[in-house]
Amino acid sequence: MEAAMSVTPGAVTLILANPSPDSAADAPGIVVQVVDLKPIGNRFTFMASDGKFKVKAMLPTHFVPEVRSGNLQNLGLIRVLDYTCNTIPNQSDKALIITKCEVVCQALESEIKSEVDKEEKKPAILLNPKEEPVVSSKPTNAPPPAPFVLKPKQELKSASQIVNEQRGNAAPAARLAMTRRVHPLISLNPYQGNWVIKVRVTSKGNLRTYKNARGEGCVFNVELTDEDGTQIQATMFNEAAKKFYPMFELGKVYYISKGSLRIANKQFKTVQNDYEMTLNENAVVEEAEGEAFIPQIQYTFVKIDQLGPYVNGRELVDIIGVVQSVSSTLSVRRKIDNSTIPKRDIVVADDSNKTVTVSLWNDLATTVGQELLDIVDTAPIIAIKSLKVSDFQGVSLSTVGKSTIVANPDLPETQQLRAWYDSEGKSTSMASVGADMGASRAGGLRSMYNDRVFLSNITSDPNLGQDKPVYFSLNAYISLIKPDQTMWYRACKTCNKKVTEAIGSGYWCEGCQKNDAECSLRYIMAIKVSDPTGEAWLSLFNEQAEKIIGCSADELDRIRKEEGEDSYLLKLKEATWVPHLFRVSVAQNEYMNEKRQRITVRGEAPLDHAAEANYLLEEIAKLTA
Repeated sequence: MEAAMSVTPGAVTLILANPSPDSAADAPGIVVQVVDLKPIGNRFTFMASDGKFKVKAMLPTHFVPEVRSGNLQNLGLIRVLDYTCNTIPNQSDKALIITKCEVVCQALESEIKSEVDKEEKKPAILLNPKEEPVVSSKPTNAPPPAPFVLKPKQELKSASQIVNEQRGNAAPAARLAMTRRVHPLISLNPYQGNWVIKVRVTSKGNLRTYKNARGEGCVFNVELTDEDGTQIQATMFNEAAKKFYPMFELGKVYYISKGSLRIANKQFKTVQNDYEMTLNENAVVEEAEGEAFIPQIQYTFVKIDQLGPYVNGRELVDIIGVVQSVSSTLSVRRKIDNSTIPKRDIVVADDSNKTVTVSLWNDLATTVGQELLDIVDTAPIIAIKSLKVSDFQGVSLSTVGKSTIVANPDLPETQQLRAWYDSEGKSTSMASVGADMGASRAGGLRSMYNDRVFLSNITSDPNLGQDKPVYFSLNAYISLIKPDQTMWYRACKTCNKKVTEAIGSGYWCEGCQKNDAECSLRYIMAIKVSDPTGEAWLSLFNEQAEKIIGCSADELDRIRKEEGEDSYLLKLKEATWVPHLFRVSVAQNEYMNEKRQRITVRGEAPLDHAAEANYLLEEIAKLTA
């Protein structure tokens, strides 16, 4: 049968006989049939069949798109170009971990079967070890040996002695490379035996101390990247942390072996990998001196309008977008040590027709930020890796220590964005992604429905937010806005910080260190809100206040001065007894040596009755389940 001829005869036997080829070149292109293909996590498993025998197998992660696109289906044929076999714990079976393969046939009509009683006449593929020359004293009928050159008599050494001498003379990293094959990170799993990886340190954390019920200790972690761009996080505790912390240097390449893997904790993982690595004091880490490679940056882009689920989470995100504006550099004073650090805000847009503010800190603000400011008129496209998502201004992004920014990267997404921007994006009016935060759960911004509580849950606990701010969501009515309170402050038009009247004329900004002829007004006010369980005062800032009042502070000031007190009071009254969704933070503030609870609005949205009804139905279903 022609289909049967497509499968390498005895393929499973060949694979099990050579479970870990020394290199991809040593792995013959074995063709097997994919049987019982099914997803497991973010990979696909199947039974690799040669028509007679089967072995459990797993496709590489980067091959998943071939399956999802239908290019490879169940009963299809693949050519295995590189692989390793791992022992399954508590079983005698082995698992085939494919690290490189290609599609031979999309799918056959049926599973290939061979007759067990029929002798296979196809030539077998033999994998013979390299032969050593053997001296025989007995005559044979074999053909005469090939000519050879006579050399002075030398001391005879065994093969093992020669290999040991070669290893002894080699550098430590070379010894590891000679000992066994270097494995790609994508092939590693917790059930694998001995392995060696060659990786670059792309991020190194600080050596931290901790204290728990089992005592005190120290810990630090690194992020490792191989030549294919695959990443994994490695963690070291106590003695291992003290041993390897001075050894690992950012940017250097290392050979690592004798580590262990486990399923990654999604709450704490910082790279896209199902596993995380632990190195104890017995692990082997040796620098690959003289060797270097630049791993390809692997991005997992998130559309700007889909940032909501990541708000205040531990997971970092990658974005790509068109730079709309770049601010000047500001100096921000840190509360922890009263030092100042540079900050710069940029506004980025993508083809979801949304914008988001990205805060650049430290060197990224002064170097990359300045470069972006110089070319902002050309609407550059930037790819940013590892951004923290916060609920400031609804949704905003901030760089962290390991964030990287690439301008106009050579990526398919860059071409798509450029085509979108040139054709329609530059003429489209785009709103900030935080402007309609929480308007609908379907929109991906779930913060308004997370941690929903009543006001009494907050006001009845005076110690809430004592150690650090805590966040909740509220559904409440605005019951009172005091008209005689200080409702705004004079702000710098560049940085929005408070200004003071300058000597002579104008307004002085301490942040920008300059004198301006004009300033703007920005809201800072308190409102009373009510729900079925009680009431509370909330602190409100400019972005949310403008949406609640319906105009800017400058406009409200004009109404008061030009149209009179009655028009001013009417404008405030129109904003009351309207339902709103609030995202609030609760913290403890000290006032005149007395601690007080401060509730601050971090996000606001008008009540979406359809979304609210769906939320209530979900909550009822939980109670009746």
